[in-house]
Amino acid sequence: MVEVNSFETITRQLRSILKHRHLDGKRNAVQILATELEISPLDCAAALLSLRFEGEVISPPPPPIQVISIEPIELPPISMQRYRLDIGKKQGVNLEVLQNMLIEESGVDRNNIQNISIRNDYTLLELPEDMPSDIFLHLKNIDIKGYKLNITRLKVRKSTPKSNSNRFRRRR
Repeated sequence: MVEVNSFETITRQLRSILKHRHLDGKRNAVQILATELEISPLDCAAALLSLRFEGEVISPPPPPIQVISIEPIELPPISMQRYRLDIGKKQGVNLEVLQNMLIEESGVDRNNIQNISIRNDYTLLELPEDMPSDIFLHLKNIDIKGYKLNITRLKVRKSTPKSNSNRFRRRR
């Protein structure tokens, strides 16, 4: 019977034989046998090894697993669009209800619902800019607690440069 670590044992024994014995005669014998049998010397050596360990399975240890380091991919930031909803605190809306409804109805990821500000009569929030128009139209007609969401896109205000703000001051 072959030992549990038979492959390692055979490897160790072969290293010792290769280091300490003259194998010229045996190499010639393997070449002659391979030629006679019309097989490769490698197949001849494998057959000779199986004579020594007849009926035993000798398998090499599994090759070491190469760990491939994967660098994280940085995705470009998602452009966000500011929206206004016609519901607020007065209609009994809270953050959790609003987020859950948007996730369920639009399929937007929770992390892509940003800067939510629930006011008394309305709510401001940011959603991904590339929201498909059919989802936008669907959200216009959604009800929360009997009130229509009536979502609208807000225009981005351009900030006025400081030099222009001085133009409107009254001179004394």
